[in-house]
Amino acid sequence: MSQDQKTWNFSAGPAVIPRPVLERAQRELLNWNNCGCSVMELSHRSPEFESILSKAEQDFRQILSIPKNYKVLWMQGGATAQFSAVVYNLLGSFDKTADYIVTGAWTSKAVEEAQRLGARVNVVANTKSTGHNGALPPISSWEFTPPSESAYIYYTSNETVHGVEFPDDEAFFSSLPAGVPVICDMSSNIMSRKIDITKYACIFAGAQKNIGPAGVTVLIIREDLIGTRVNPSLTIPIMLDYKICAENNSMYNTPPTYSIYIAGLVFEWLQSIGGLAAIEALNLRKSSKLYDTVAKSDGFYRCPVKEGYRSRMNIPFRIYGKDGQASKELEGKFLKEAEGRGMVQLKGHRSVGGIRASLYNAMPEEGVDALTGFMEEFRRANV
Repeated sequence: MSQDQKTWNFSAGPAVIPRPVLERAQRELLNWNNCGCSVMELSHRSPEFESILSKAEQDFRQILSIPKNYKVLWMQGGATAQFSAVVYNLLGSFDKTADYIVTGAWTSKAVEEAQRLGARVNVVANTKSTGHNGALPPISSWEFTPPSESAYIYYTSNETVHGVEFPDDEAFFSSLPAGVPVICDMSSNIMSRKIDITKYACIFAGAQKNIGPAGVTVLIIREDLIGTRVNPSLTIPIMLDYKICAENNSMYNTPPTYSIYIAGLVFEWLQSIGGLAAIEALNLRKSSKLYDTVAKSDGFYRCPVKEGYRSRMNIPFRIYGKDGQASKELEGKFLKEAEGRGMVQLKGHRSVGGIRASLYNAMPEEGVDALTGFMEEFRRANV
């Protein structure tokens, strides 16, 4: 591939970052805002970095319409650290039960961590038996813990490995026990569509999908929960304590300053193109084009996820041979030829195989057009 060709990065994360953001960061790399040094060199206690942090939070709040009674915390350890932090900060006590809705690999890992810390876990629904293809049983069959005994309800809004996006609709929320805090891992679809923050007690997201580079995790939490539901039997590690983080404006120690700076640039970029309304429409167009290509391939390409649960962010599919079976040979050929055309990071997760195209906010529609065009060519050449 020549140097002037475009590369379309379909990585599930760390993921593609908007080109205007990268270009601006490049311009500002050596001398941010005429201060004479790089953001990477700024003290996190300096007025310069405090202005970066303040502006990033302000824009983030505006994009998601975050109410004033919610805190925004910038934490470390990725979303995985929050599997533990949620238990430490929100379980309340070991007499309480935590309800988990399992739709893929990452919620499964969250359950394992909660149990490892001694929490009593009730798995309300689990799609493991169907290979996490999104086929949830009817909500009417879910057995939630009674509100008086429940610590929280936890789910992942978008499972990157299996390509399952939870149907975030009114029917779901109206079925939940009243008054029980809802915790959501939104790492891979935050800022991809409009959401009602008030329906959640706590939302967290690793940055490396739609927010920015790896290294920072953003947490949105209702203020009344901070420090009030701590499990007295567990000593919270300092870096996982929401109260300490909030009291120190996310700067108890040195935060990932450069990741926060890039996140702030991403927020500005998203606002410049029309905010959530514009990006949601774009994401729907992009994913529809890819799903339509799969549907019109006469079974050559097949998506394992049930309709109604298919992700707009991570789209897995398999390639089937003449014997009616998924063909690793064809998939290997597809990946090699796609890479030759500048389409990279399309290999499915090692636990499920196949192909996976991640279409996060920063993936241009042109990249999806390139992929679907190649898919049609590849099918004609290999049926």
